[in-house]
Parts: sequence; structure tokens; C-alpha cells
Amino acid sequence: MTARRAKKYYSGKKKQHTRKNQFVGLPEAQDIVDVEVGFPVPTADINLFRTQQEKFHIKQGFGGNKGYQGGKNIKTPHKKKRNQELSDAQKQENKVFSSNRIYIEHLIRLVKIFQIASQRFRLKNDVYNDIIFTVCGLVRLRIGSLILAVT
Repeated sequence: MTARRAKKYYSGKKKQHTRKNQFVGLPEAQDIVDVEVGFPVPTADINLFRTQQEKFHIKQGFGGNKGYQGGKNIKTPHKKKRNQELSDAQKQENKVFSSNRIYIEHLIRLVKIFQIASQRFRLKNDVYNDIIFTVCGLVRLRIGSLILAVT
């Protein structure tokens, strides 16, 4: 990897070269719908989502964490403003939202169990995408959304 390309993937926060993956899943983690793999870490979540959103229908709704605020058709939790508190209704909405979103977090956890998405990748960069897609296929098989034909 050249120095310029290596710098593109360097995360000052984690003090190492990392890649960003983004998953779109069905409600209650019934399936992985779409995966974006191997983006440089300085890419903001909302910018990555905007490129991914073009694949879906204009009126398709999404839910995400606070990193996705400002996107079209995406619901995010209420954020506390400076020197203000959230109202009880907003706190209740955040609680309901997080209880629905936890399924997606569990889906991400299933991918990270394979350690490829959460630790340093030591193989050639060319195979990273293929490995992540293979792991997603294994996760889909595990949760029962991928059914193999019996011959």
C-alpha cells in the first residue's frame, strides 16, 4: 500500500488503518438487505448513507443512530440541545426507537463475531470485500434468511 493510500484509511481516533462498513437490515433483523464495504474511515456515516440510499425507492424509510441526522427519509433519535433537556415525550420516543434498533445492533454483532470487521485486516486489500460479503452470507444463513436448495 502506498503512503498516500495508507493515509486515506488511517483513523486518528483508533490510531490504526481501518475501514468502514455499513449495513442496511430489515426490521427485527430478519435479513441483511445491503452492505457497503471498505470505505475510508474519515467518511461520515451520513455521507456514506446518502450514496447507499440511491439504491432504494425515494419514499423508503430508514432508521439510524445520531450519526445519520440530516438525511432524507431517515428517522434518528432526538438529540439533547445545549443547555436544554429532552422532554418526557422525546425520551419515550427515544426509548421506543432504541428498542426497535437493538435488532440491527445484534445483526452487526453477528458480523463482528467473525472478527474480520472488528480487528486489523492482515491480508491483501483486494480480498477484504469478498471476505465481508462471505461473512454476511454466513450471517444470513445463521439467522435463517438465506435458505440453501437441497439437491
